[in-house]
Amino acid sequence: MLRTNTKMSAEKPGLPGSHPVTMPLRQTSTSSAMSDDAVPVTDPKNTSELLAERLQAWKHAVGYLEAYVGATEKIQKAHAKEYEKVLKTISDPLKEGHHFDQNLGGIAGLFENMRQNTQGMINTHIETEKNLKGSVLPILDRLHKEIKNKSKELASGAGKSAKEVEKARNTTQKHIELLGQHTAGFGSSGGRMTANDDPYILQRGVYHRLGKQVIEENNNKHDLIAVQQNFAQFESHVVEVIQQALMSFNQFVGGQAQKIEQLYGDILGTAQAVPLNFEWTGFVERNGAILVDPNSPDRTIDGMSFPNQNHHATRAVIEGTLERKSRNKLSMSGYSTGYYVVTPSKYLHEFKDSDNLRKDPTPEISIYLPDAVIGSTSGEKFNVKGKDVSKGIGSKLSGSSEFQFKAHTAADANKWYEAIRSVVGAGPATGAMSPTSPVSPASPIDNKASQPPVYAEEKQAAPAPLQTSGMTGQQTVASPTVASPAQAAPGSAATPTAANKI
Repeated sequence: MLRTNTKMSAEKPGLPGSHPVTMPLRQTSTSSAMSDDAVPVTDPKNTSELLAERLQAWKHAVGYLEAYVGATEKIQKAHAKEYEKVLKTISDPLKEGHHFDQNLGGIAGLFENMRQNTQGMINTHIETEKNLKGSVLPILDRLHKEIKNKSKELASGAGKSAKEVEKARNTTQKHIELLGQHTAGFGSSGGRMTANDDPYILQRGVYHRLGKQVIEENNNKHDLIAVQQNFAQFESHVVEVIQQALMSFNQFVGGQAQKIEQLYGDILGTAQAVPLNFEWTGFVERNGAILVDPNSPDRTIDGMSFPNQNHHATRAVIEGTLERKSRNKLSMSGYSTGYYVVTPSKYLHEFKDSDNLRKDPTPEISIYLPDAVIGSTSGEKFNVKGKDVSKGIGSKLSGSSEFQFKAHTAADANKWYEAIRSVVGAGPATGAMSPTSPVSPASPIDNKASQPPVYAEEKQAAPAPLQTSGMTGQQTVASPTVASPAQAAPGSAATPTAANKI
């Protein structure tokens, strides 16, 4: 069906009294879009352009895969460098490594295993990088080139024939428009026109050009059908190649992941194979001379020695338990038991007990005997008047005090009395004394030198023995231990005097 033409008014110049002439113009009717139109409205390049666009889509898809594999390949290379940093953290020998057994099966062997397996991880990543770059990426690169060649083939085949169709349609359309012009003027001109403008001739010319157009359209149609059928096979090939590439990709990357898992598993297995007491047993064997033998007996003070142990200045002249009456007149406790010692330094010390281990043996009372006054014994009792020079609270609150003692027996009281008199009568040590003797025989000069200061109550009358009779003890008192002349002062003897004031 041919396109219809509309009329447009126009004046034909040169003829007197001429009437307006209608000129034919091309107008597309509602039926021009139908498939039997002489010149279809559809663009013959639509199909080839659609197929070309599809090839472009496949090319981009393959490009995405290439970028994916390429990025993974770069990551493998980066991971290899990162694992080199990991290896560097344990590359140096263990600090204080001599504490660990250097044989296999211990902690040192575990770290050596970790170094080897970490190096294996580095090599695995490097190998995977090379495989992706040398095996997987070339597959996708070749497929990319095939798609580009297919696009060129489509452009040179179906694309070129579509241009020929478009050209033939334009030629046909021109002759149809020319036929329309002359048929429109056929009535107004009275049929007078040239032979070439004869509508009959023009119509045959349209048929001639339509024949050429149809040939080109059919050729383009057959080419497109062939291309479409070839596209199905080509796309199957594209998908198959993509599957092969991803299969190789999985083989290399998945295999690499399995190797990494195996290497880590080997590290774990080596660690779990170390016996729990392996290192300690070896450490004890290597350092047995330094470590403490658990079978060795505990130390005791009895077997120890130290410098100046048992020096004559450290040996008590006499020591033992005595009972002392409380200095507080309001106290109802009476006598209390304590441990007393007379030392070569001329002190009478009071302790709560003789235990040296439970607490530091600090004297409760310390009396410097050369400054004290002792009363004669009365049975098992005797008195000492002097100043407590210890650093206790009682020594700071009181001056000279009278201390009333009671021994276990009268004989014990005499031992204490004689021991105190022997120490006081010795006087201060001089260079002429034996270096091993804490005391020396008493002399009148020594006695005079050791006289204590006269107290106010003693200015009126001579000191009398302190009253100690009529007192009873409350606790049993152990017998004192008196140092023999050989123990107290080898080669010397203490001579007691008859005076009460020592």
